[in-house]
Amino acid sequence: MDDLLVYRFGPEHLLLVVNASTTDKDWDWVSSHKRDENVRLSNRSSDFCQIALQGPDALRILQTLTHTPLEDIKYYHFREGRVDGVEAIISRTGYTGEDGFEVYAAPEHAGRLWEKMLDAGRHGTPEGTQPAGLAARNTLRLEAGMALYGHEITDETTLLEANLGWITKLGKGDFNGREALARQKDEGVKRRLVGFEVTERGIARDGQDVYSGGARVGEVTSGSPAPYLKKNIGMAYVPAELASPGRQIHIDVRGRMVGAQVVPVPFYKRSSQ
Repeated sequence: MDDLLVYRFGPEHLLLVVNASTTDKDWDWVSSHKRDENVRLSNRSSDFCQIALQGPDALRILQTLTHTPLEDIKYYHFREGRVDGVEAIISRTGYTGEDGFEVYAAPEHAGRLWEKMLDAGRHGTPEGTQPAGLAARNTLRLEAGMALYGHEITDETTLLEANLGWITKLGKGDFNGREALARQKDEGVKRRLVGFEVTERGIARDGQDVYSGGARVGEVTSGSPAPYLKKNIGMAYVPAELASPGRQIHIDVRGRMVGAQVVPVPFYKRSSQ
């Protein structure tokens, strides 16, 4: 349904952080699956803004605006604190392959916090801090081999196919979809998500067909030039027997068969977490 995060504030208080474009869809799904009358649900999407500060200098820059010790926040954890005097939730989950923090605060503070973070980054760093949109985030997460809802994760894929078995805890009791996942794990997945590098001139794009031995075998889920790596890369679902690194494939780029090679992911991994 989505690639959301669940923030646990305590045994009886959870916050679901969803993609903005799937807010209504997620709310309807969660509401329709409520089974316990003692569970209270509230859609608080309009109560928050979120600003993500990403990159190797994110900790140092954000630390100038908060007394919360950011170094103590582990990857995929969060703290409550203040940023420039504003009550906020500060998380460390950056979806770019680099270190990064997300600041959640009331929407009326969004403009002020945005400007403060930009200003803080302009002092003492050679590159400074620059605004970046979803297209930039998309190339960064692709270089890091991170799956994205609507691309690698859809209503027609499973976590096992997407190499996300590490978050699929089949031994933790029953949950929606467990039976199907357990069966797929026992039988073995028929297709897998793989990374590939384009080996000929051309750029693979989302939705283009993947070929092997002259037959269509899959589809590109994400494809783009990788600015940092200076390569053209992508991810695609292919039959499990074609998922090993080094396998040669072809991408149909507007009617032209362009050579590519299956490679391990992530394409880029930073030196330390």
